[in-house]
Amino acid sequence: MRTFLSGQLNELREQGLYKNEEALTTAQATHIGVEDGRDVLNLCANNYLGLADSPELIAAAKTAMDKWGFGMSSVRFICGTQTQHTTLEAALTSFLHPRAGVSSDGAQVDTAAEVAATETSATEVSATEGDDEWDTILYSSCFDANGGLFETLFGAEDAIISDELNHASIIDGVRLSKAARFRYKNRDMADLEAKLREATASSRFTVIATDGVFSMDGYLAPLPEICDLADKYGALVMVDDSHAVGFMGQTGAGTPEHFGVSDRVDILTGTLGKALGGASGGYTCARREIVATLRQKSRPYLFSNSLAPAIAGATLKVIELLKESSELLTRLRENTQYFRQRMCEEGFEIPESTHPIVPVMFGDAVVAAKMADAILARGVYVRAFSYPVVPMGKARIRTQLNAKLSKDDLDRAIAAFVDARREVLGS
Repeated sequence: MRTFLSGQLNELREQGLYKNEEALTTAQATHIGVEDGRDVLNLCANNYLGLADSPELIAAAKTAMDKWGFGMSSVRFICGTQTQHTTLEAALTSFLHPRAGVSSDGAQVDTAAEVAATETSATEVSATEGDDEWDTILYSSCFDANGGLFETLFGAEDAIISDELNHASIIDGVRLSKAARFRYKNRDMADLEAKLREATASSRFTVIATDGVFSMDGYLAPLPEICDLADKYGALVMVDDSHAVGFMGQTGAGTPEHFGVSDRVDILTGTLGKALGGASGGYTCARREIVATLRQKSRPYLFSNSLAPAIAGATLKVIELLKESSELLTRLRENTQYFRQRMCEEGFEIPESTHPIVPVMFGDAVVAAKMADAILARGVYVRAFSYPVVPMGKARIRTQLNAKLSKDDLDRAIAAFVDARREVLGS
């Protein structure tokens, strides 16, 4: 087996598909240190709001550790959870869903700080009575949130219809369920409707599952059209919003807010490990009965440790910052528009989108890998993406912008791409 695996690894190297991991010598940030001692510009992280090294978040995490310790060291139903965690669940519910975040006496909860100050439980910071009640459950990661969703809620009598480019965690989560599985072409509403006709003809419950943003291309799922079809065929809508929560939409609540369909999406999953601080952690925000069922039966929730207190404390601080000011959102949008426009003017192939994921397409995996190395040599940290992460022949360098990049940073990155292209391709 050792000989076999060594041969496979050598083939990956020869094909330009071997993925090297660059060790960082500093905190994750807009400018990072690498092992050869250089300081380089970072265009490669999911750190959309640039908060991974934020002094405010670090202080909030330290405060949480001082009060709540380093970790919970057990699962929830055995040793319980902390009020800080229920506070975060309530704050996320209020942040993500327009009908939530109303206290039991009808007063609106304005900031995460107010929630934290009162240590209000999740049941006390909830939506008004009725069909629109929502709640949130925390997981160690969004991978776990998706892994524990479908098996818990959908059985052999049901159907799951999934976009073909959904994240691996959705794919794995769907595989764990005994429900009938259907896959539709990426963002193809005609194909989705065909699958809905087939699925709803014999299923008890049907759910459409989609990424809010497809992370390799920066494409947004057409949520209004998906919700229209769901209404037409009586289906639920599930959205993994990991690459949108915290910065898309007017307040940063994600793609449902961006498209104005927050009250039409039934299940939202997402991560705390990208825009919302960049450490780890995930959640499912959904109708209250769904979340209650997940607390009772979702295996990744029942059989894994609670979220680290430092992450809960820091995420509460991010939500507070987003409620206080839109400055980070505005700067991220401006950086995205500028970089996309200038890269297109320089003749690079950039898939059309407004998202801060900006893939630079090269097609050939060897060319993409050589370009990434040449760009890193010029002081800009990027990595090439090739098969099997993306389809064969669709190799690219996926850049990711953040709110802390300056115009000089962006111009430096664009110049590095232009110079590297001249070196690698002679043009």
